Amino acid sequence: QVQLVESGGGLVQPGGSLRLSCAASGFTFSYYAMSWVRRAPGKGLEWVAGVNFAGSRTNYVESAKGRFTISRGNTKNTLYLQMNSLKPEDTAVYYCAKGTMNPGGDYSQRGQGTQVTVSA
Repeated sequence: QVQLVESGGGLVQPGGSLRLSCAASGFTFSYYAMSWVRRAPGKGLEWVAGVNFAGSRTNYVESAKGRFTISRGNTKNTLYLQMNSLKPEDTAVYYCAKGTMNPGGDYSQRGQGTQVTVSA
C-alpha cells in the first residue's frame, strides 16, 4: 500500500533553514505529481508546494515563493522541501501528499507528518 514517511522537521530560529524529506513506497513514485501541505495549530490543511512527476515543473503558495524549493529524486523515491528564511508563521506539521501538484487537490494520501517549529 502507499506509504509516505516524512522527516527533517525540528525547532529552528526565525531566519533559519530546514530540509524536509519524504520517503515514498508502495507505488510507482515517478508516475505521480507530489505536494507538500501543512497544518498550522488550529487551522486547516494548506497546500504549500507541488512538483510534477518528472520534477520539471513546480508550483508554490505565494507565501513560500523565493523561500521554499520543492524537488524530487525519482531514483531514490524521495520528495524534498528546502525551506529557507523561515518565519514563525511557517510553524506547522508538514505532510507530503501523493497525486497532485496544485492547490485544491485531494490530499488524503499523505504521510504522518513532521513538525516544524520556528521560534526564538
